[in-house]
Amino acid sequence: MKKDRYIYPAIFDDGSDGISVEFPDLPGCFTCGDTEEEALQMAKEALALHLYGLEQENEAIPEPSELPDIQTKNHQVIVFIEAWMPPFRYEMEKRR
Repeated sequence: MKKDRYIYPAIFDDGSDGISVEFPDLPGCFTCGDTEEEALQMAKEALALHLYGLEQENEAIPEPSELPDIQTKNHQVIVFIEAWMPPFRYEMEKRR
């Protein structure tokens, strides 16, 4: 079932070459940015695109992990990312 709003935890890893972002609940969903602002924007886009792909393939969309269940390392923080899908779906459908 498609939802209009998804919120997933992302792990932001601040390294010497920028900020990498991964979604522990969504294998293969990665992105990065040079600044915090860019990493956040890229994370929102990556999340929406990944979820849209799962929807299009009628794949099961996993539930987000609970915060205490996520393990992090040094230089990593958890950031909750929201994907508001109606405008994203609209833009993707226009491109078809």
